[in-house]
Amino acid sequence: MKKSKRVVVVGSSNTDMIVNVERIPAPGETILGGEFSMAAGGKGANQAVAVARIGGDASLVARVGDDTFGNQAIENFRKDGIDVSQVKIDESEASGVALINVAASGENSISVASGANSKLSENDVEAAAAAIESAGAVLTQLETPLETVERLVRLSKEKGVPLILNPAPARALSDELLKDVAVITPNESEAEILTGIKVIDVSTAKQAAASLREKGVGVVIITLGAKGAYVSCEDHEQLIEGFPVEPIDTTAAGDTFNGAFASEMAKGELSILDMIRFANAAAAMSVTRAGAQPSIPRRGEVERFLKSGKIEEMR
Repeated sequence: MKKSKRVVVVGSSNTDMIVNVERIPAPGETILGGEFSMAAGGKGANQAVAVARIGGDASLVARVGDDTFGNQAIENFRKDGIDVSQVKIDESEASGVALINVAASGENSISVASGANSKLSENDVEAAAAAIESAGAVLTQLETPLETVERLVRLSKEKGVPLILNPAPARALSDELLKDVAVITPNESEAEILTGIKVIDVSTAKQAAASLREKGVGVVIITLGAKGAYVSCEDHEQLIEGFPVEPIDTTAAGDTFNGAFASEMAKGELSILDMIRFANAAAAMSVTRAGAQPSIPRRGEVERFLKSGKIEEMR
């Protein structure tokens, strides 16, 4: 079967409830005076939206509750042009919710009630097998059950479709799973949990990347925030520099990076270095805007930013 340029994203969908505060509260501390807002989120949903807005063909495999949040999420996916035929409505669980504190510095802390996300199953992956088989790339994260992720990794390998694993939230993963991953995209703390190597600079990123490649991962991309991303693969071992911006909210930066990279990977028109540079630019733009999905830029915005170095006001 001929592969399409579609990206199948398998993962979570949440509604984010956000409080903007001067700083992140310490344990047991209450901070008054914050501003409240709500936005669509969840790592899987964020990444599918990023794929779609960057100009890719996105299909989402997820579960939402039979409630206001779930219905609104599906409506929003459709507005972004995402195929929702594999988004199941779970009548036994509420939709996922994330409670987010965002500090004035742009740092955030997040607590998640998984709800229907916890019921995304191996059967849901199997039901999407035809879409996966014809896709150009598969993208997933770790906000759904690990056994579901493991089945997805095996199935993608069986179908000959490259899988991108964003190993977040951070947790240890087996070598059995990692050996079938085409691309892995940890940040510094996730890379440390996966390898035991504390990533603090390019040298330690290189060591952590080497460790992951020894486990069988084809391409390792360690995201380093404003510094950019370190790539290790057969042809390249280098840092792709980031773009200096003034951050407002870093909530969906990693998801934007992954969605943008997956979109370009499925198209197959750019070199891997240019794919990462494009993804760095998209992520940089996202941190200058508040919210998860509301912060994700569109393709034209990213292309103009790459040319001018200037970020447009949101329209």
